[in-house]
Amino acid sequence: MKTIYLAGGCFWGVEDYFQRTYGVIDVISGYANGTTAQPTYEDVCYGGTDHAETVKISYDPERISLEYLLYRYMSIIDPTSLNRQGNDVGRQYRTGIYYETDDDKVVAERVLENTAKHYSRPLVVELEPLDHFYDAETYHQNYLVKNPNGYCHISENPDEVFIPADLYQPGDVELSKTAIQVAYHQGTEAPFSHPYYNQTEPGIYVDIVSGEPLFSSCDKFDSQCGWASFVKPIAPEVVTNHSDKSHGMNRVEIRSRVADIHLGHVFEDGPVDRGGLRYCINGAVLRFIPQTDMDQAGYGYLQSTLNCK
Repeated sequence: MKTIYLAGGCFWGVEDYFQRTYGVIDVISGYANGTTAQPTYEDVCYGGTDHAETVKISYDPERISLEYLLYRYMSIIDPTSLNRQGNDVGRQYRTGIYYETDDDKVVAERVLENTAKHYSRPLVVELEPLDHFYDAETYHQNYLVKNPNGYCHISENPDEVFIPADLYQPGDVELSKTAIQVAYHQGTEAPFSHPYYNQTEPGIYVDIVSGEPLFSSCDKFDSQCGWASFVKPIAPEVVTNHSDKSHGMNRVEIRSRVADIHLGHVFEDGPVDRGGLRYCINGAVLRFIPQTDMDQAGYGYLQSTLNCK
């Protein structure tokens, strides 16, 4: 079991979020890196102790990596907001990653560097060694479990996270003849031939070769074309667009980012109220992960993408 300390505004919501994250064993709310010992909540709020409301996260590195945890963290904060998250303003609500080892520092630096590429403003997340951590009062622990309607500054559906491609590696996967033809020879499966075209079960669709998440069932719709259709990928950067002028047509080919396999095409005849795009994808190059299996399969951090509205 390993430990990392994260400050992300009011610790009630941060604690609750990570308690529901696959691979996390325990989360404790507390106060970190201030100027006094054994502070109370009142000290932190009004006494100028400079502590940050922080959660101590104990996790199983065999089930979830620190890198994944930190990208989850980035999805629930505004990393460009100084001393403020949501409606909470003050030094105790600053964002920060407090580490215990140099190895963890290197991982955090990499996550911050990759995340910064997606913002026009500089990141203001502290990255410091843990100086000290004091448990918060008992009534703060598991606060949202005990008070389901209590205040939480974290959205029920956090922003999509920019997970870099190198966290996924193409594997040695045995593919069907159809999948090989589609993936590596830009083939197309016969319409209505793959069960994914009309599947409605909640879950995510991942690259059959690399395992990278590509599409969510919340973005799937019945286009009546005979192939699995989505209004968008799970995050824009997980697929790449390429000009395709084969067969006398002018189309936009869609390939997966990591394995670089052919997935299908994107057209501009999708639902107008949902962006107007139709990602027409061959089911043979996808693997479906039912929502009930996502935690066990290591995709629990994407449960929020299934909060369909």
